[in-house]
Amino acid sequence: MVREFEHKNEWALILGGSSGLGLATAKKLAQHGMNICVVHRNSKSQLKEIETHFDEIKSKNIAFVNFNKDALNKEKQSKIIEDLKGKIGKKGTIKVIIHSIAKGNLKPMISKETTLQREDFLGTINAMAISLYDWTLAIFKMGLFNKDARILSFTSEGNQKAWNGYGAVSAAKAALEAITRNIALEFAPYGIKANCIQAGVTDTESLRMIPRSEQIKRHTQKRNPFKRLTTTEDVANVAYLLCKDEAKWINGSILPVDGGEHIC
Repeated sequence: MVREFEHKNEWALILGGSSGLGLATAKKLAQHGMNICVVHRNSKSQLKEIETHFDEIKSKNIAFVNFNKDALNKEKQSKIIEDLKGKIGKKGTIKVIIHSIAKGNLKPMISKETTLQREDFLGTINAMAISLYDWTLAIFKMGLFNKDARILSFTSEGNQKAWNGYGAVSAAKAALEAITRNIALEFAPYGIKANCIQAGVTDTESLRMIPRSEQIKRHTQKRNPFKRLTTTEDVANVAYLLCKDEAKWINGSILPVDGGEHIC
């Protein structure tokens, strides 16, 4: 296997990399020789299983560091970046930021019990969209980006389609895509490219939290041209491709990775 990123002292900073799309992407990039930094937020009860995944990443003969801290806390963000700067050294660079933070509110707009509030929108948009810009700007100011850096984040078909209980997340995905487009424009003079991957319906923990997720999965398996769900590996494969030298002219795009699901 060709390990494109080996011995280049290039790093992937993965926000939300302890499960789902973020974790799968960490494994894929490590497999190809990229050093990995994962920022995640998990309870003690979850750490044993997560450490097993991290051990798998470490086994790929790459440098690895993880921070079990709140990526949305500005003070902790600054400390993480300082620590990471020391870890990667003077010659190391951040090749890619993978934004996989899935902290959204899934309350319905109308309910006899609890309903979506203004604060729910604000918290979800901050976590799932604005934080991409916060981290991009912070890394840029520290001068840590590679001269050919990539910014990647994950969106969904809910960016345009209305799903029950998905209002706040849908708004966040639309904001994420808008922020990505402007990063693609305004950071381009510094060699930074930014794109969103629109993943097809993928059986992750985040999906299972969406109301009627089982119904969504059944419907997807019927309408997808290949009659199956998207896997985390499907998405990680494309994230890897977007980090390669050959992908450096892809910028400001929303790329469907769903086996053609979006055309049906």
